[in-house]
Formats: sequence, C-alpha cells, structure tokens
Amino acid sequence: MDKRLAFMTSLIEPLRVPAGAAVSLRDFDPGYTGSVSRSQATSLLAEGVELLAGYQDRLAAQDTFGVLLVLQGIDAAGKDGTVKHVMSGVNPQAVEVRSFKQPSAEELDHDFLWRYQRALPGRGRIGIVNRSHYEEVLVVRVHPSLLAAERMPLRSSSGGRVGAVVRGAGRPQVVHPAGHGRDPGHGAGRDQPAVPAGRSGRAG
Repeated sequence: MDKRLAFMTSLIEPLRVPAGAAVSLRDFDPGYTGSVSRSQATSLLAEGVELLAGYQDRLAAQDTFGVLLVLQGIDAAGKDGTVKHVMSGVNPQAVEVRSFKQPSAEELDHDFLWRYQRALPGRGRIGIVNRSHYEEVLVVRVHPSLLAAERMPLRSSSGGRVGAVVRGAGRPQVVHPAGHGRDPGHGAGRDQPAVPAGRSGRAG
C-alpha cells in the first residue's frame, strides 16, 4: 500500500464503526485530529486530492464500479466544505453532487426513496449525496406533521432498499458523518417508524 494512503487510513480507522455495531456520538471526540497539526493537514489534503484523482482515473477506466459518498451531519457541520476541498482535484465530468430539500410534485407522486435511487452514480462515476436517505425514516418521528402529504403502506420495508440497490449495482456506499456534533440522525435507518396507512415519511 502507498505510504501516504496507509497513513491516511490510520487516521480514519478510529472513526470507523463495525457493521451492526451500536453507535453513540459520545464515544467520539469532536476535536479529534489524529495528532495532525494544521500545517500538516494542508499538505496531507493536497496529497489526498492527488491520490483521489488517480483512483478516479482507475475507476473510470475499469467501468465496473461506481462510488456513492453520503455526507450526513447537522447544519454547518462541514458537508459543503468537504465537497469543496476534498473533491477539488477530481474530474467534475464524472462527479455529481445532489442535495435533497423539499420534495417536488413529481417526487411526491413516487415512492419516498425514488429520488434517492435516481441519484445513484453509474459505473465509473462518483456520486455525492448531501444528507442521506436515512433522514426519510427519522424526521417523521420528530415531525409527524410531515406525513400528511404522503402515501405509503402501513409499515415500510424500504429503509434498506437503497443500500441493497447500491450493492447490487456494484456501488460501494461510503457514509461520511460530517463533523461529530450532536446530530439526531446518527442512529436513523435501523428501525423504521410505524406509519399510518396511506402515508409516508418525508424529510423536508
């Protein structure tokens, strides 16, 4: 493994969560920097951007996999800044950034995960999603009034469908928790809420 990549991997490792493990943000230090100084971080970012550009070229040449990067975090957590700085060296023709706000009339006429499925990257491409589909099954617990305009069966089993579609299409899914603030969405998507018949969960 490239020495630069090995070092960057060692910085990320303490932040990784094993599949199926319970997560508590209290277990993570929001000030964690991996003992890297600001001046070191600047040079490491430049090296990381260079590495990423090389990997993107391989991704496009192989035309076998797509990469989905999900940025999840509270407002001002650094999601947009991550896109701006970390993805600055990649070929913009093969990258698409999508954010999801109030659903359109067309989106309301479809399954509540439809708009996320449409944003999945093709093979050889990178897709970046600002806020994830997990919010669709979280926000309705906090704001039940958002259910009013939607239509869904009594209880949905769609929560893991986007992940299944991603895996089936050869796209590794990367979920990046931007910042480590007190984000109420850190556990979303595990158990979906029971939803009254004829309604659906929708994040604004």
